[in-house]
Amino acid sequence: MNTTTTGTTPPKTTPSPTPSPTASPTPSPTQHGAHALASYEALAHPAGPSWQSRCINALLAMLPIKQRTASAAAVQDYARKMARRPASHRPSGLGRDIKVSLTIEHGWPIYEARPATGPAPGHDVLFFHGGGYVKELVPAHWRFIAYLIREAGVRCIVPAYPLAPRGTAKEVVPVAGALLGKLIDEAGPRKVTVVGNSAGAGLGLAAAQRLRDRGHRQPDGLVLVSPGLDASLRRARELGLAASDPIQDLPGIREAARLYAGDLDIGHRYVSPLNGEMDGLAPMTVFAGTRDLLYPDSVELALKARAAGVPVELHLRRGQPHNYAGLPTPEGREAREAILRVLAR
Repeated sequence: MNTTTTGTTPPKTTPSPTPSPTASPTPSPTQHGAHALASYEALAHPAGPSWQSRCINALLAMLPIKQRTASAAAVQDYARKMARRPASHRPSGLGRDIKVSLTIEHGWPIYEARPATGPAPGHDVLFFHGGGYVKELVPAHWRFIAYLIREAGVRCIVPAYPLAPRGTAKEVVPVAGALLGKLIDEAGPRKVTVVGNSAGAGLGLAAAQRLRDRGHRQPDGLVLVSPGLDASLRRARELGLAASDPIQDLPGIREAARLYAGDLDIGHRYVSPLNGEMDGLAPMTVFAGTRDLLYPDSVELALKARAAGVPVELHLRRGQPHNYAGLPTPEGREAREAILRVLAR
């Protein structure tokens, strides 16, 4: 089984199990080891990874990427370096067919990117970038944004939110919610979709929850790519998933979450939105791969949201790493095409 869907009919290319909200096929908190892992993997697409994905996984494992999150000290050192010399968040390589403008709201740089010519877009995307709350927008994010603009004809609003430890969840989530609410209010007949990857997907979910709590209407959809949802990383630890993840490790991810939490507990829903209530949220489309140590939390999100009556599509692919939707692989292309279908609704 590979895609959890509620309230929508998935495309035939992504078959869809529909686990019961009252009889979850996923493991209980007391289950451990192979049985619990098999329960999660049973929801994945039956096909194994393509040869392109296997090659990329092998290459990623050879590179020193994982060292960046191998220890708390490595993340602390990176955060200190970024505080002394912040990285640029400016757009790069978008091309002349995309127009970009910059405003400042709530002290945040906010980029607006849209097609340079043609009719006004009828769909707005609020994009929250990943990076563990300690890394800035990078060219890969801007390439993905450019892809959405060119292929879906959308307008993208891209906040360069303050990074931890200067920017903490107590300040970041309320502003993200305010930006989302303002975008919805000003959209008129245009649709509004939140798209985020990794930590940015967690921030997008937390912003939608805050908006719901304040009685504001929801966006038209939430697209969450390899979301960071539970800073405790309990499931990843219990299932021993760090060993198979080619690019992430537990100590550094947890330390980045601690820096972002500030004086909040890491279990607070601003930091770990999986702990928040799901009722009344926008329809969700979630992407995760089984070589991403965060993936069990995506399964739990789908089940919890479905139980609350929220339409959910979970695209869970075997052998795919963190942020696989951005990779030049068949699985990555299928994920991006699924995102385009969401934006075309």
